[in-house]
Amino acid sequence: MVKTYSYAAQTATSPLAPHTFERRNPNADDIQIDILYCGVCHSDLHTARNEWNNTLFPSVPGHEIVGRVTAVGSAVTTFKVGDLAGVGCMVDSCQHCASCAEGEEQYCENGFTGTYNGPVFGGENTFGGYSDKIVVKAKFALHINHDESKLAAVAPLLCAGITTYSPLHHWKVGPGSKVGVVGLGGLGHMAVKIAHAMGAHVVLFTTSPNKREDGLRLGANEVVVSKDEKEMAAQANKLDFILNTVAAPHDLDAFLALLKRDGTMTLVGAPATPHPSPQVFNLIFKRRSLAGSLIGGIQETQEMLDFCAKHNIVSDIEMVAMQDINEAYERMLKGDVKYRFVIDMASLKKQVSAA
Repeated sequence: MVKTYSYAAQTATSPLAPHTFERRNPNADDIQIDILYCGVCHSDLHTARNEWNNTLFPSVPGHEIVGRVTAVGSAVTTFKVGDLAGVGCMVDSCQHCASCAEGEEQYCENGFTGTYNGPVFGGENTFGGYSDKIVVKAKFALHINHDESKLAAVAPLLCAGITTYSPLHHWKVGPGSKVGVVGLGGLGHMAVKIAHAMGAHVVLFTTSPNKREDGLRLGANEVVVSKDEKEMAAQANKLDFILNTVAAPHDLDAFLALLKRDGTMTLVGAPATPHPSPQVFNLIFKRRSLAGSLIGGIQETQEMLDFCAKHNIVSDIEMVAMQDINEAYERMLKGDVKYRFVIDMASLKKQVSAA
């Protein structure tokens, strides 16, 4: 077994604190990764505080992992020691259902295994990237092709990047598309960058007038303050697609009314309590659709990473030490981050070596 140092929540109300556990030795189809950086996702906070009522404790969050391969199993041909590698939101799936066969492991009919918090339908706990190393099946690891100087900012692509890329790709966003992005946070800022790189005309919707300049900097063609009725009315029936990234309950009808006939609004934010139900007439009179999307399969995630490397896309980040994660959570709740925290795991290794 491999001794692993991490930060974990022991209960829903306890702060994250140092925790030691053992990972398996690499099997024939595994690789071991020395974690260099791990992004901080809002899902980490939801899980650590058991806000979805499904947390397995102790909880070691983290599913935006970038590091360097330090060991490979005897059957692994896709990675070698020294390679840069990433791990996203899942580390296994059944591999035999229709979704898995089609490369859509995130929709595994028997439930994928999360990088932390175990299998979707119950099972042994798994521990994520707030740790110094991880052992994972090579099939669920990703190749990182970005410049090494940008590795920290690549980490959030493993969740925020694929969560936004997948629906934009699935609904065929590209040149000629007019796309709305609701919310400018960790997910929203990635959606703006990726949709812009895909060639779409991007309209950002935000409740904060002071985000207008930043939205334009990130690649939005227009920025609409969603509290301004006149600005919203000017967009009515004009959008082909809306990606709604907001993770808090809000009025969906205001945005559905902006879609053209046959337009779709896809939800990727996951609020702790439900959105108010939309008016059915907002859907049926324009044959509009309301949909949802969950990350992407391993093949699509690799495609996203390669797309982002080609277009020089990374996340806007603020680096934090592992020891400051609880403060980072509190700041994240206040929206006090532009736009993603990333943990420098060297801080954990320094703590361990000094102990």
